[in-house]
Amino acid sequence: MEFLLDPNVWIAFAMLTALEIVLGIDNIIFISILVGRLPQEMRDKARRLGLGFAMVSRLLLLFSLSWVMSLTTDLFSVANHGFSGRDLVLLLGGLFLLYKASHEIFVEVEAREQDAAPVTDTAAVKAAGQKLFWAIIGQIAIIDIVFSLDSVITAVGMVDQISVMVAAVVASVGVMLVAAKPIGEFVDRHPSVKVLALAFLVMVGMALTAEAFDQHVPKGYIYAAMAFSLGVEALNIRARSKRQALAAASKADTPAA
Repeated sequence: MEFLLDPNVWIAFAMLTALEIVLGIDNIIFISILVGRLPQEMRDKARRLGLGFAMVSRLLLLFSLSWVMSLTTDLFSVANHGFSGRDLVLLLGGLFLLYKASHEIFVEVEAREQDAAPVTDTAAVKAAGQKLFWAIIGQIAIIDIVFSLDSVITAVGMVDQISVMVAAVVASVGVMLVAAKPIGEFVDRHPSVKVLALAFLVMVGMALTAEAFDQHVPKGYIYAAMAFSLGVEALNIRARSKRQALAAASKADTPAA
């Protein structure tokens, strides 16, 4: 227990936890958007399962560090470019994220699946809801592995003690579990923010794909662009709210004919 009295351990824990939370932002957004397609009563369960998968995948990768680090060894080469196991995971994950985010943007902007004719058969609705629930959990589990791999490799480069890494992962997932619901509800209330978040996931997918070809894109640039876009959107939301309030007040002051 002496290592608990070492301030360096606590500094490393705080830094790694903060980093894990930052690296988990894209994971939270992905989970929030997918969960938003479920019936209200299924959303909390899906969030907990999704973040539970995120924590389990990170811990399993941490406990198999030798295997994780072996993923950086080239397996084959194409046009003088070597591909390692990590590159393949990032490539497949990036392409999956590009496809999924693009599809969700199309659904949100053009198709709007919820505008389809409602199903009145209660049993059919329940069966369809369960099928969609497990399909979404499966998609979350797939992308969790991709985000976890990058997160764990980053953690290995920062901290030596496995116990500190495990504690940081558990703490970061706990924070994400608290933040996931309000973020999801906010995104669900504002369709324009949802499209913006999906565009953010497209950028992350492109960054993961580029990373597979050894073209590193610092995530700080992506987060800075997203923060700026969110700031502009916050101003738009405030402006829309004021216009709606003024319109409502004007309508209330107009005497009935």
